[in-house]
Amino acid sequence: MSPVNAAEIPMVAPAVVRPCALQSSFTVTRISPALGAEIGNIDLTAQVDDDTIAALRSALVEHKVLVFRDQDITPVQHVTLARRFGELEVHPTFPHHAEFPELVMLGGDDKRPAMENGYHSDVSWREIPSMASMLRCVQCPEIGGDTVWVNMALAYERLPESRKRQIDGLLAVHDIRPAFGDRMTPEQQREFPPATHPVVRTHPESGEKILYVNGGFVTHFVNFKTRNPVRGAFESHSEKQDLLDYLLRQPAILEYQMRLRWRPNTIAFWDNRSTQHYAIQDYFPAVRRMMRATIIGDRPF
Repeated sequence: MSPVNAAEIPMVAPAVVRPCALQSSFTVTRISPALGAEIGNIDLTAQVDDDTIAALRSALVEHKVLVFRDQDITPVQHVTLARRFGELEVHPTFPHHAEFPELVMLGGDDKRPAMENGYHSDVSWREIPSMASMLRCVQCPEIGGDTVWVNMALAYERLPESRKRQIDGLLAVHDIRPAFGDRMTPEQQREFPPATHPVVRTHPESGEKILYVNGGFVTHFVNFKTRNPVRGAFESHSEKQDLLDYLLRQPAILEYQMRLRWRPNTIAFWDNRSTQHYAIQDYFPAVRRMMRATIIGDRPF
């Protein structure tokens, strides 16, 4: 039998799965019109059955961010629960939990503020970026330190049609080095070269189109072509940079957002394929400490 060329296989849009199609006892309360839901009547310290995991995954695709309150899980429970949704990555630069390298330790101290205050999608610099992240609040300030998430499917949907045509088929470079290069050895930088992903990716489970550029890791387009007559390379570069700047401003539109106020043992579980987030740094010198497990995803298309 002759080998099959993957390029010859037609792309079939995946079926849209909605939470109502699966039965579970947990409750779902929406947080904002754009995205987010608080999940109640569930104990993540107990063994979660397969049906509930399937229902939670469906709710994640639908709502994009799931919030669980008062979940005093241990590190081993955190890793075990996150692994029910897929294999976990080990981040090359963040500090890790002493026993579980899959758990990264996030946060500064009263001498050094944290630096996650920019719109980004976790590890989009990987050739195969993450599917989702599961973050537990260990310690948080009495006030401040909220996190904002953005529905990037909605951001794409509401772009003008002229912009959609302009970015159709466009590719962008995602690079770890602007954010983490000063923490990496030359060997690590060679291990994680820049990755190229579609500016508009398709969600593999919902079929949604998603604006997939973020200010944390995207550096430039690779196949941009100017639409206007130019007098020189500087004008082409200017048009390209103007487009990138325009796209990078979209997450700041408030109507695409939800905002979470943390409490200890709050867990946020979000879909990195369809969201960006911004950790607000308004609490220094108070301290906020978190643990995060990140689930490996799929190659964007």
